[in-house]
Amino acid sequence: MHFDYSDQVKALRGRLLAFMDAHVYPNERRFLDEIAANRAAGNPWVPTKIVEELKVKARAAGLWNLFLPRSERAPEGLSNLEYAPLCEIMGRVSFAAEVFNCSAPDTGNMEVFERYASEALKDRWLEPLLKGEMRSAFLMTEPDVASSDATNIACRIERDGDHYVINGRKWWSSGAGDPRCKVYIIMGRSNPDAPAHSQQSMIVVPADTLGITVLRALPVFGYDDAPHGHMEVSLTNVRVPIENLLLGEGRGFEIAQGRLGPGRIHHCMRSIGVAERALELMCHRLASRVAFGEPLAMQGVWRERIAESRIAIEQARLLTLKAAWMMDVVGNKVARNEIAMIKVVAPNVALRVLDFAIQAHGGAGVSDDFPLAYAYASQRTLRLADGPDEVHRDAIAKGEFRKFIPKI
Repeated sequence: MHFDYSDQVKALRGRLLAFMDAHVYPNERRFLDEIAANRAAGNPWVPTKIVEELKVKARAAGLWNLFLPRSERAPEGLSNLEYAPLCEIMGRVSFAAEVFNCSAPDTGNMEVFERYASEALKDRWLEPLLKGEMRSAFLMTEPDVASSDATNIACRIERDGDHYVINGRKWWSSGAGDPRCKVYIIMGRSNPDAPAHSQQSMIVVPADTLGITVLRALPVFGYDDAPHGHMEVSLTNVRVPIENLLLGEGRGFEIAQGRLGPGRIHHCMRSIGVAERALELMCHRLASRVAFGEPLAMQGVWRERIAESRIAIEQARLLTLKAAWMMDVVGNKVARNEIAMIKVVAPNVALRVLDFAIQAHGGAGVSDDFPLAYAYASQRTLRLADGPDEVHRDAIAKGEFRKFIPKI
């Protein structure tokens, strides 16, 4: 395994760092102020002007669609290993990934369209997503079942002539609150009598289809994440053409594994960036505050925490790079244990470093004057999103057992 940056990645990394310094960090407060102003005006679900302005600059700078490998429609896409250090940088600011058209759930949905959709569906949905002209949502989790076991998903997808009819209720449908969201990818049960992992299918549904009702926004630790949002969505007799089904009936799990592998590791890459930013802020804060006659940076407890944070970040980064390398070399299926391991490790490391940083900032750490509280809420959510820690740990353990006891 060689994790050296290629000349291309070095150049992109330099341009991305410069872009962040020039355009993203200076506009963090403007982003929050715009959302606050929209909320005060009665509608927080309005795209911010600053992100739309920065998208134009990012695309002109050649920092666009870097996440999607092996795609003729996005030739700028990098391998997972090449993308890792760039995605990490984007993770340092909550809205930065969207600026570069590299934000969830659009990246995962574009991956699905690229790998599993017909050319007609790609033309209609993938092309405008790649251009940043619209956004999308992925509807999988449901309120009435334990969705960590996806075989429980109860939303029905039933054939009726030349259409499929969809009925069910979804929640934590990230992005469905955004007025730019024009398309959903929905996972539901199409073959209830088939073996457990052949019952589910995925289908493409225009967001304005009759029978879709966005019921409410679900806040995360009090944050509504407007204008993106995590919504509860009702689907009542939603009809779409049979051509909108991806791959075929009963192949939803196959698609899910193809989608969730890159999605999970992208989250982990960004988590490393979150942890790095928290460590940086913590160092500056400790150096600037004096208590009991000396700078906090001189106190042994804080030096221990700084050291612990650096060690944990480096460990998490190396495991992220190993998983990315394996995805590129042997594929997502063979790399599933490494993906599961980093999905457990990265958010927990970020949370630990964020907790130290919040403590170092005192009361300011839990305010909105610094990005720490919001980052903590987001990272805590990642211990549930794309599979909870417990499911990943169970998968890792099974992989270990199989090395020695094949039939377990």
